[in-house]
Amino acid sequence: MSGDTAQEPASLGDNVLPERRINMIEAINEALDIMLTRDPDVIIMGEDVGYFGGVFRATAGLQAKHGKNRVFDTPISECGIIGAAVGMGAYGLRPVPEIQFADYIYPGLDQLISEAARLRYRSAGDYIAPMTVRSPFGGGIFGGQTHSQSPEALFTHVAGLKTVIPATPYDAKGLLIAAIEDNDPVIFFEPKRIYNGPFTGFYDQPVEPWKKHPDSVVPEGYYKVPLGKARTVREGEALTVLTYGTMVHVAEAVCREKGVDAEILDLRTLVPLDIKAIEASVEKTGRCLIVHEATRTSGFGAELSALVTERCFYHLEAPVERVTGFDTPYPHSLEWAYFPGPVRIGEAIDKLLSE
Repeated sequence: MSGDTAQEPASLGDNVLPERRINMIEAINEALDIMLTRDPDVIIMGEDVGYFGGVFRATAGLQAKHGKNRVFDTPISECGIIGAAVGMGAYGLRPVPEIQFADYIYPGLDQLISEAARLRYRSAGDYIAPMTVRSPFGGGIFGGQTHSQSPEALFTHVAGLKTVIPATPYDAKGLLIAAIEDNDPVIFFEPKRIYNGPFTGFYDQPVEPWKKHPDSVVPEGYYKVPLGKARTVREGEALTVLTYGTMVHVAEAVCREKGVDAEILDLRTLVPLDIKAIEASVEKTGRCLIVHEATRTSGFGAELSALVTERCFYHLEAPVERVTGFDTPYPHSLEWAYFPGPVRIGEAIDKLLSE
């Protein structure tokens, strides 16, 4: 799928699966339903995921269908949720714990870093931690400082963890299925700003109905999107934009409005990273812009910038540019000024093309 502008049709054997338009929440719910049905070892656990169906309704109806032993509520204890999932994975289950907001994941860091990420190595392969930690992340709902953070860079730094961030309903379903079937622990961050449909993210502009958006076309049934493969959102010659999550839609809207012949790569997974797709694009365009919502200092964009500089230095016609969130605590009332938007992204594009 890397290098292709058109989405490949999902298939099961020789049969192309039927398609229809759904949003990301529905796509995630379908992926969980499919895996609960296919694999009796898959279980879902977390705060309010059972009877209530999750604070964003991602697990709605799953307990009623699959039972309280497969989809169940837990105490408000993130370290307990993740710690229990590590033990379940070592025992042979495939737990899918939900952390209600990414901001709440920090009490479980010790279990993720010291146990889940190291279990395969420290046991010489005798034990694994095939767990997928789902969590809504990022801003866009005026959730304030404790419901809006983007901590993805913390997890990309930990050897043994995989970090996945979908930007479309199609990818959310296919990547989540692939993550659940993976034998290593996966952090699956879901950008809640686009849960109900892809849109530009410009607060003062009307939202494009997701049922008319091409990214909302999702096949029925089982399919996977492989981890470690970037998606070329659009091809171009003038510059490369590296981004993920909500910022895919924002960057695409800015480039379209400015009429810039930009090539946009949706990274999809930060670890494993599709370095070959990045190299091929930057070598073609000679310019690179990195866009992410998280804080600038030590954000994942810094790693991307270093990789591009190391691997594509002699192809670059201008220094790598980054447009990110600011190095401040997350601002509640000013969150739409905090996000990379048309002004800041546009200025970075103009600077790159002028050098």
